[in-house]
Amino acid sequence: MSSALFGPATGVGSMPGGDAREAAKTVAGSIDDFPYLPELPARGPGADMIGRTIGLLVEMYAHVEPSGWRISDRPGRDTRRAVSWLGEDLDALEEFTQGYEGPLKVQAVGPWTLAAALELRGGEAALGDPGAVRDLAESLAEGLRTHLADVRRRVPGAQVVLQLDEPSLMAVLRGQIRTASGYRTHRSVDRQLVESTLREVIGVSEDPVIVHSCAPDVPFALLRRAGAAGVSFDFELLTERDEETIGEAVEGGTKLFAGVVPSTDAALSDPAGSVMGVRTLWRRLGLNPGTLSESVVITPSCGLAGASPAYARAALAHCVRAARSLADNPE
Repeated sequence: MSSALFGPATGVGSMPGGDAREAAKTVAGSIDDFPYLPELPARGPGADMIGRTIGLLVEMYAHVEPSGWRISDRPGRDTRRAVSWLGEDLDALEEFTQGYEGPLKVQAVGPWTLAAALELRGGEAALGDPGAVRDLAESLAEGLRTHLADVRRRVPGAQVVLQLDEPSLMAVLRGQIRTASGYRTHRSVDRQLVESTLREVIGVSEDPVIVHSCAPDVPFALLRRAGAAGVSFDFELLTERDEETIGEAVEGGTKLFAGVVPSTDAALSDPAGSVMGVRTLWRRLGLNPGTLSESVVITPSCGLAGASPAYARAALAHCVRAARSLADNPE
């Protein structure tokens, strides 16, 4: 995976506030060689991660119930709002990326987190119905194909990197997603089915696809086999158990999107301090320090929706400086 496919630093997705132009301007101004399409969940249902992705689905609709998003027969106000906000965000991104050439990231929820969150008409998660999961994955794949084509048309010089957000992936694999009653959990889904469904959705893009999860125990090996070109994760949550699979991933050409900068307001250390853990990990794994900057993209630990606007701006700028420190001084 050539390092030209990605920039040295980027954000995860969400930003504070509700002003699409302000968010796009901040992102394009802070991260000039790997900008991304901001998400603004503070606007309410339809701007949240799940609602936004439901707006991309083809011939599948949902509305908001007190328990969350539930499948509908036709597009209602909630789906229309999601589509409208995404359009507004894309307009703003297009405005601030005029003439841009290089990698540009867009985010959507992956099929398993979507199946765990989206309720069928009876109120149970789609996850419990294999047919519903299949239909959902197909609808998502088709919707993403259209969405990516739209982004390429709007920013013709961009190489569009798709990020699939899968925070519930391990809970799906371990059978930890609760049923509607809350008394039981859905049974664990077979790893091969999880992998093949992810592979189908990843296959919609001609450009690289990365998978993001800021939950513990990210299944690096499974994501690599499913075709992910990169894995985005919260660096603080790594344990020694993860190290071997990370070493194998790096040697296999997988890009690591290391979330090392706090995603909510915090005192920021010097940029070199932020990437010290990454350097230490490299030494422990016996990897060549010279490969560090081409194997790692620096990001915040998760989305910045919970941060103040001033901190979000500072965090993105800090990621860029930390990535530069890694490139200038890999040892």
